[in-house]
Amino acid sequence: MRWLLMACGPMNLGGVAVFAPPFPQLRNMVGLPDAHPLYLWVLTAWLPLFGIAYFWMGWTGKADRTFLAVGAGGKATFAAILLAMWINGELSATAGLVGLPDLALAVLFAAWLWRTR
Repeated sequence: MRWLLMACGPMNLGGVAVFAPPFPQLRNMVGLPDAHPLYLWVLTAWLPLFGIAYFWMGWTGKADRTFLAVGAGGKATFAAILLAMWINGELSATAGLVGLPDLALAVLFAAWLWRTR
């Protein structure tokens, strides 16, 4: 779990690059639509905070169960929205697949929380 949490830090930084308003070409590359800069900046601000927290928990070996539960919920929600919009024809297959790593992490976080309860 420690290595998984430490890997989430760089993964979230990748999300920062995709959602940062100055880089619409990255959103286009993965099939995500552009959005109002307010929403993009909110994502750009929150993603590194979560990434730093994931990395720190992995680095120190001290996982916070509540934070991981919130993280699992957030990652599952993000993935479910992307997949639902892809299935509904509102996003490309590429955009729908972008959420699969988050879905996998959500499942792994939830499994760890269940196993260590």
